[in-house]
Amino acid sequence: MSALHDPVLAWYDDHARELPWRGVQASAWSVMVSEFMLQQTPVARVLPVHEQWLTRWPTPADLAAESSGEAVRAWGRLGYPRRALRLHAAATAIVAEHGGEVPASYDDLRALPGIGDYTAAAIATFAHGRRHVVLDTNVRRVFARAVSGVEFPAASVTRAERDVAQDLLPEDEPTAASWSVAVMELGALVCTAANPRCGDCPVAGLCAWRAAGKPAYDGPPRKVQTWAGTDRQCRGRLLAVLRDAEGSVPRARLDAAWADEAQRTRCLASLLADGLLVRTDAGSYALP
Repeated sequence: MSALHDPVLAWYDDHARELPWRGVQASAWSVMVSEFMLQQTPVARVLPVHEQWLTRWPTPADLAAESSGEAVRAWGRLGYPRRALRLHAAATAIVAEHGGEVPASYDDLRALPGIGDYTAAAIATFAHGRRHVVLDTNVRRVFARAVSGVEFPAASVTRAERDVAQDLLPEDEPTAASWSVAVMELGALVCTAANPRCGDCPVAGLCAWRAAGKPAYDGPPRKVQTWAGTDRQCRGRLLAVLRDAEGSVPRARLDAAWADEAQRTRCLASLLADGLLVRTDAGSYALP
């Protein structure tokens, strides 16, 4: 039993946000949808889309019965819309291979389209109470500071990080699941990247980074997300034209959405290659 366990779990009991994908009332499908939507996207932006999604498609079978294009349309402005295609593909596989029920085992989840290690572990843990290491950005930052004494973790998950997380995971499944979500919440609300609130941290007295005097990060430059003028923004602008249209649109509508012809052509080609748009027989463009 780590000295970190009790204070973090007690803090979570008092400070956990009420989110629709948490608690005994949340379905495994609700948890799964949230995990897809929360990748690189803040909770505040996910909440309204998650609610609309679960209202329209309360089960995997409901989503699988619709076209993948409708999934892309409903994804709205969450960004990284390939996640919508992957979630639709996973829902289709759940209907075909698991009787429409989100599987509980890590291996079954990992075998679904679009689900990697983190997402499989998170769904198994948060939807089914299983015992798995769940390493998202927030969890990695908490462990980097509290245990390893550095401000930020490495750019990608290391073997040493995984070993630390495994060593800290409580033995019994219910406590392990609670621990995983508690550490994630601590990183999201208190041990934040830019302005950690050490005065509110339940394990400040045990934190190796704080004990070392909070040494500044000295690793490789950290990536800074940009948006304006990027291919991501261009792709989003083109997709928005299709989301707002009843059916297909001519190329001229897309040309009017972005001024840079070379970038627009490149992004349109990438959207077609990713399966987010299709070319009709008439030469116009539509959601899949």
